[in-house]
Amino acid sequence: MAYLTGTTVTYGVTSAGGMREDLSDVIFDLFPEDTWAMSNLDREEASSTYTEWMAQNLAAPAANIQEEGDDASFASLTAPTRYGSYLQISSKTFLVSDTLEAVNKAGRKSEVARGAIVKMRELKRDMETRICQNGISTVGGAGTGRSTAGFEAWIGDATASAAGASHVVLATTAASATTAPVTSGTAGTAPVDGGTTPTTGAFTAASLSYALQGAWEDGGDARVILLTAKQKQVLDTFTGVATRFVDVDRAGQASIIGAANVYVSDFGRHQVILNRYGRDSVVLCLDPSYWAVRYLRKPLKRELAKTGDATKYQILTEWALVARNYKANAKVVACT
Repeated sequence: MAYLTGTTVTYGVTSAGGMREDLSDVIFDLFPEDTWAMSNLDREEASSTYTEWMAQNLAAPAANIQEEGDDASFASLTAPTRYGSYLQISSKTFLVSDTLEAVNKAGRKSEVARGAIVKMRELKRDMETRICQNGISTVGGAGTGRSTAGFEAWIGDATASAAGASHVVLATTAASATTAPVTSGTAGTAPVDGGTTPTTGAFTAASLSYALQGAWEDGGDARVILLTAKQKQVLDTFTGVATRFVDVDRAGQASIIGAANVYVSDFGRHQVILNRYGRDSVVLCLDPSYWAVRYLRKPLKRELAKTGDATKYQILTEWALVARNYKANAKVVACT
């Protein structure tokens, strides 16, 4: 049924006009910032742009049978291995006009405060991405910033194979030709997942077991399996997924759980954690106690020099990922 001609309405040529806007005073943010590494790894302090630490490995166990009455013999103590990483400067900037800061705004009182929150969260996600991927540590130079190495660059092994455990296992459980591990110094060589032409394959329970065994045999407790959504859906089908129970009162409704939060292997219980920032082709098996984030300058917000009718801000930090002993960890690579 049509309205009568001449009726004043909210739209068109007969609009009443002057209607106030209906703008919610809330900004609905989408902040996917579940940064496991940034939130859970130890925090340490650095005092230079190159930070170092030492790792000790034990001699291989032996039968150790001694003759009765034999005089003692002595062997030199195995020296600890010295490792290090360059510290990376990471920053975010934003610029707010003084007029915008002064006017009445929807959803926030201060544009500077909102900008600081957004940029700090973006910085945190950038750092998480660097930690979880295969970037290497570099010294930098004129026109080039220093960089810190990620999980993948530290976890290396030249002898991965289906015949036994390894720190690096191909998804196909075939022999791996991954770049040799760091034996001293810093992780400055990019890891190659199975060589220049790797044999890729589906992520399997067998390949995961080899990786977990590799970390366990060297004394690690890889209690965290860090992987992307793509590989998480594959892991959910493995038989090692722990049975899950949910307590529900009589008036409540039972939850339907279709994801693996705990994986049980021959080498213990492992927390399965979704990772938005890693590579789909890699599954990381981590012992968190052997990692840390070391800061020369913790994240800070500062106002930069004013050059006009606007105010400049920078969020900045100087940091490095510390691999206290990479042999406590492992990874499955070349996953399709």
